[in-house]
Amino acid sequence: MAQWNQLQQLETRYLEQLYHLYSDSFPMELRQFLAPWIESQDWAYAANKESHATLVFHNLLGEIDQQYSRFLQENNVLYQHNLRRIKQHLQSKYLEKPMDIARIVARCLWEEQRLLQTATTAVQVEKSYTNLAVASILHQRASVHEFWDMEQKMKMLENLQDDFDFNYKTLKSQGEMGGLLTAMDYVQKNLTDEELADWKRRQQIACIGGPPNICLDRLETWITSLAESQLQIRQQIKKLEELQQKVSYKGDPIIQHRPALEEKIVDLFRNLMKSAFVVERQPCMPMHPDRPLVIKTGVQFTNKVRLLVKFPELNYQLKIKVCIDKESGDVAAIRGSRKFNILGTNTKVMNMEESNNGSLSAEFKHLVSYEGSLTVEASLIVTEELHLITFETEVYHQGLKIDLETHSLPVVVISNICQMPNAWASILWYNMLTNHPKNVNFFTKPPVGTWDQVAEVLSWQFSSTTKRGLTIEQLTTLAEKLLGPCVNYSGCQITWAKFCKENMAGKGFSFWVWLDNIIDLVKKYILALWNEGYIMGFISKERERAILSPKPPGTFLLRFSESSKEGGITFTWVEKDISGKTQMQSVEPYTKQQLNSMSFADIIMGYKIMDATNILVSPLVYLYPDIPKDEAFGKYCRPEAAPEPEMGGDSTSSKSLPCSLSILEDKVHLRYPVSICHSLIFLVPHLQEDLVTSTYCMSVLITSC
Repeated sequence: MAQWNQLQQLETRYLEQLYHLYSDSFPMELRQFLAPWIESQDWAYAANKESHATLVFHNLLGEIDQQYSRFLQENNVLYQHNLRRIKQHLQSKYLEKPMDIARIVARCLWEEQRLLQTATTAVQVEKSYTNLAVASILHQRASVHEFWDMEQKMKMLENLQDDFDFNYKTLKSQGEMGGLLTAMDYVQKNLTDEELADWKRRQQIACIGGPPNICLDRLETWITSLAESQLQIRQQIKKLEELQQKVSYKGDPIIQHRPALEEKIVDLFRNLMKSAFVVERQPCMPMHPDRPLVIKTGVQFTNKVRLLVKFPELNYQLKIKVCIDKESGDVAAIRGSRKFNILGTNTKVMNMEESNNGSLSAEFKHLVSYEGSLTVEASLIVTEELHLITFETEVYHQGLKIDLETHSLPVVVISNICQMPNAWASILWYNMLTNHPKNVNFFTKPPVGTWDQVAEVLSWQFSSTTKRGLTIEQLTTLAEKLLGPCVNYSGCQITWAKFCKENMAGKGFSFWVWLDNIIDLVKKYILALWNEGYIMGFISKERERAILSPKPPGTFLLRFSESSKEGGITFTWVEKDISGKTQMQSVEPYTKQQLNSMSFADIIMGYKIMDATNILVSPLVYLYPDIPKDEAFGKYCRPEAAPEPEMGGDSTSSKSLPCSLSILEDKVHLRYPVSICHSLIFLVPHLQEDLVTSTYCMSVLITSC
């Protein structure tokens, strides 16, 4: 059966979730009209391949035209109008960006499949627990009917108190309730020990750049239903106590078993409430949203707690108190760790009004204050110290007092932003290798990781802030830099020191410092080119020569510098010497300082070399494998600048333009656009002959006269 037809047969609660998937970006009417065709296309492939996305998009417009013709024959004016409006909207929004609509449709189809799977799983669970009336706890309090049944039995017992059958009926009802509590205990463990624990692990992964974590709304619905059912059972047990007060006798089963039943249901409810108190959003500084769990002294950070038992009567009743390192005082003294306090308002009342989904939550915005190191010599560096932020509150409900407490994931507190790279490395290593929520001594003996784990996390550092992760070939190059040459890196072990502390072979900096600066370079200066897939980035020189050698002269690729600690990018191109021999030429890497004054696309488009005949030519023609340079980079270049003032003007308006030249064999390589190069020849004509015969690199400062 087609996926869309299956979705139409789901229950109302699932259909409501389905409705939320669609918007004007991809209307549900279009999904309905073209369901078979839409499901037959490979949208995931189109989302990553622009040429295929363009083809599929135009096919989509053709399918819309065909459907419009059918409505025209049926004389369905409303559908004709809607379909015409949809087509116009799609053309205006996605004609130039077909990959965007491909991503949206692919995402919707994936969410539909997940919804079908969720519904199927729910049906299976419901069938498995029909006789025990437990599955109904997970599905909108269907077990209420069973409780009403038991209430009727209680009333019958009350009417038969003076009957010989009283003892038998009482034992029977208690046996049913005992079985229900056992089944409820099983369901609760499944929710808290599996479903909620799985959500917390996914939250850890999301914090270090992994796939986004799903929301808590579904878990909140299940846990709230379970808590409501537990309170209803507790009321039923209290009615047994009322029967006992009316009449009792020697060997009365109510006296023997009711206290145990009540104790068990209260314990279940307490444990459920404690498990339901969670940190929904981990500590994060607003200026660094992509690097949570690293906070700086004196800088605002936020985090959010939530109670997954959504009782309206608890709104504005729970006062949350926050502190840092509550339980680690003795440990801190042993390690010599720094000690911190929370400044500002450290209490807040949970409510349902501040959150968009009406959840019972509280969001904190506060500062961290540095108090000073302890007198003991520290055994860990600052960026390896882990601290816990604790949230506490008390719940008073139906005569019960329950103390609730939850913790953030371990955070690193820095005092200077230059400590951010190493602090983030600590967060990556911790959350990659453990799901222990409170192991603040993790770095006293950090465990080793495998290349498979490290490779996945490294790719996330790119995919979480850009549109592209790392390819297998790029990761293999990184593995070689980290571990040296190897046939198969799978399973190879990497120590914490190797990843973050030790300098790479022949370099004066560590692997992580180098890579983190490249990530920063990509995000701030070459993001658009990276997203397009134009930057090969990580590639060995041997591999570079192997793929460029067969290509025609002028073919070039973009790669990251291996020698620049601060992060640099360069390009290598193919050219032929006088004898026709293929040669590879590269330029000195461009760093952040240079990219601040000119975009990398402008540099590539304006790059010229001066050959032995003093003719300026561009050696860059095709971006590997065969993309014309203008097609790849033209759209990212800035418009032509206004003409420079004529020479002889006021000296106060002079502007210094750096122009670096490098001599490669018989050619002068100018690293700035041709307009500047012409200025150089005009201003310093006597340099032409000297430059052609030079055998060293030089820098010239051009100043408008």
